[in-house]
Amino acid sequence: MAPSAISAETEAVPVNGPVHVKSTTKNGNEVQKKAKTPLQMISQGTCLPGIPTFPSFAGHRQWMLEHMALAFRVFARKGYTEGMSGHISVRDPENPHTFWTNPLGRHFGLLKASDMILVDYDGNAIGGNMSRPANAAGFLIHSAVHKARPDAVRACTGGLGWLTSILQPTTCGVEEMLIQLQIAACHTHSPAGKAWSAFARPLEMLNQDVTYFYGDAQAVYKDFGGVVFTAEEGERLASALGPKGKGMILRKHGLLTVGSTVDEAMYLYTLMERSCEVQLMIEAAAANGVPKVYVPEESAKYTFEMASDPEALYWEGQPDMEYEEAMSNGAHKA
Repeated sequence: MAPSAISAETEAVPVNGPVHVKSTTKNGNEVQKKAKTPLQMISQGTCLPGIPTFPSFAGHRQWMLEHMALAFRVFARKGYTEGMSGHISVRDPENPHTFWTNPLGRHFGLLKASDMILVDYDGNAIGGNMSRPANAAGFLIHSAVHKARPDAVRACTGGLGWLTSILQPTTCGVEEMLIQLQIAACHTHSPAGKAWSAFARPLEMLNQDVTYFYGDAQAVYKDFGGVVFTAEEGERLASALGPKGKGMILRKHGLLTVGSTVDEAMYLYTLMERSCEVQLMIEAAAANGVPKVYVPEESAKYTFEMASDPEALYWEGQPDMEYEEAMSNGAHKA
């Protein structure tokens, strides 16, 4: 939850870096206080720690795969399963032209870190658990997204791109954080997402939570050609998401979200699915003559800027992650 845009004496102004807090004194003079990140802004007292960092690729990879398994279990508990459909992918922290994904035909709620498959951009399974195949349609979608968003790992690519606009320094420093980030993508055929996708319309800024998808952070893919079995379809989909997209509505198909960690992508997916559910409720009320009242443009923009930070979005996902870890009793780590 982002801080409110309305304050009697203090205004938080998002900039290219930390948030600088301005206070107005009694005589009307403005005084700039110590810069704060969005995570520090929402933490009253001791700030939550930043995204974990690791001394080795192996340690980072294991942590990432365990969180990937937990993300699937979150989706299972929330009812996002649909036969063999649905997939999450996370770019490997050491080899940026490969990514991890789930095996075809295994229930989300049973997935473990050791179940994941490592594939390259040519579709070859090159590591992990290769006893089952990956989802072919999922590979085409996710490989296109990873190719279109290569800039999320500065340690390997040397570029910042879209991430620059949302990245804030961490307690451990910007450079360390960049090394730890990896692009992740989530797609399932969840109920509310499928229902709202039938309209091929973006979500409207009708409440605080949906403003996390303000502006270019939300996209709509208006084509539908059935199951994605061609590279061209995957490329068109990735192009529609754009360089700043965080979530996309796929007409008559479902939802897709991306994040700088699997935790962020998972949280944004659950948020987008719930936002579709809320939008459908609002549409039903509006059809009976109840007028819609939108979030003011300034407030929507402010909330988005205060919430679209990798650290803050990582932490938005932790309550569900921690719950699943407790419920699994460590089984996801196997």
